[in-house]
Amino acid sequence: MASAPPVPSPTVKQPPAADRVYAHVKQGVLERRYEGGTLLTEGELAEAVGVSRTPVREALLRLEAEGLIRLYPKKGALVLPVSSQEIADVVETRMLVEQHAVRKAVPASPTLIARLEELLARQKEQAAAGDLAGAAVTDRCFHAEIVRSGGNEILSRLYDQLRDRQLRMGVAIMHSHPDRIAKTLTEHEAILDALRKGDAEAAAGIVHRHVDWFSHLARGEVR
Repeated sequence: MASAPPVPSPTVKQPPAADRVYAHVKQGVLERRYEGGTLLTEGELAEAVGVSRTPVREALLRLEAEGLIRLYPKKGALVLPVSSQEIADVVETRMLVEQHAVRKAVPASPTLIARLEELLARQKEQAAAGDLAGAAVTDRCFHAEIVRSGGNEILSRLYDQLRDRQLRMGVAIMHSHPDRIAKTLTEHEAILDALRKGDAEAAAGIVHRHVDWFSHLARGEVR
């Protein structure tokens, strides 16, 4: 009996070209492969992603609207450096939102505690492996989980708007101060311990020191 013909594997549909360019450039900026002050050209990006120049222009317009780049006609796109004002704005917003959120998280649910334990374990593994970009993403997720636990959708959306700026600053800090990740992990442990104990004021105090320390390091990144 003849064997049945092989079943062809389903083809994976790629995202639209403009989305691929957008993701490529944005990840490069957030992970500091494209440093502030770098001039990107349409031709270079089209070649890197394997697309024509038309979707490149569309992607760059989106990134300019997000404040990550500035377009210069016939020259290219300049990656904007992190400004001292941007750092101040992010830190002020983080202080307000995160201290409120961690107080509101008490008494912490078993689900929240388990999720924070999972994220902390992941960040430790990433730090040990030297995956600083991954550790910065997990760092942001740790704090976002606490904010989301309060159930305030408006506050969660406001905090999520800081995501890209936090990641960019966090990766920069970890690359320039790789030894400081141990301090981050220690403070995350302390926040988690305060939540386990139901001590809202202790948790808020640790968050304040944690974000304040972040602000000093981030300001040191401004050139």
